Amino acid sequence: MSIRRIACIVVASVCALAMTACVTKPLPEGSGSYGVESGHDYRLGPGDKVRLTVFNEDKLSGEFIVANNGDIAVPLIGDVKAGGLTPAAFQAAVQEKLTASGMVREPKVSADVVAYRPFYILGEVSKPGQYPYAIGLTVTKAVATAGGFTYRANDREVFITKEGTSQEVPLNLTAASWIGPGDTIRVAERHF
Repeated sequence: MSIRRIACIVVASVCALAMTACVTKPLPEGSGSYGVESGHDYRLGPGDKVRLTVFNEDKLSGEFIVANNGDIAVPLIGDVKAGGLTPAAFQAAVQEKLTASGMVREPKVSADVVAYRPFYILGEVSKPGQYPYAIGLTVTKAVATAGGFTYRANDREVFITKEGTSQEVPLNLTAASWIGPGDTIRVAERHF
């Protein structure tokens, strides 16, 4: 076997391994339903800041915040529903509305999230409050952001209220306890 052939086999093997590493795994049970730890399936909501770019149309491009009703007011075409949509679906909705208006022929639109809505943490942490969300945020990272546990904290279980629900759910604290934007984490006191 020639050195060139061996090099090709090695390169092909490395590429195959790299591609399998890119495959996303399903969320662990009880970790949330967002898929936001990898950025896939992220759903826009009130408070998210979105960068909208319409190729060769500077007046339609810019950064916009999703309003409380879930819409984004896009110049010249009005409100476009964004709440509950993925950035790709929002991008398609803007493109469709531009085409329907006749204002731009064959519009090329790009939409991406610039800043996510915050998460909230309260209870037995050093600095409870509102913090900016980032893709891949776990409960452990959220607690670290809030200055860590107090000496009274139950560091084995937290309570999560997912955005859009009113039910607080207990969650055993693990390294893979994902949270989503808008979620509220409550750290309770431990029982002696």
